[in-house]
Amino acid sequence: MIEIALDILGVVILWLSVEYCLKGSTSESLDEASLIPFADDPEVARRVEAATGKSVNAVAPEEPKPGWINLDM
Repeated sequence: MIEIALDILGVVILWLSVEYCLKGSTSESLDEASLIPFADDPEVARRVEAATGKSVNAVAPEEPKPGWINLDM
């Protein structure tokens, strides 16, 4: 019986903490956050913009500096 009560308490605490973390979020900030994974690849960002109509603030990948060696691991 105590295990069930602790499980329910854990779920309630999880739900309340998620609600607390998201209380200041707006729909615009959540939309922008959902597009972050596409921001580092300009080609993918263009495809996502074409598919969704939402603007992705893409950044160009960092160019290798002269004299530096890029290692593929």
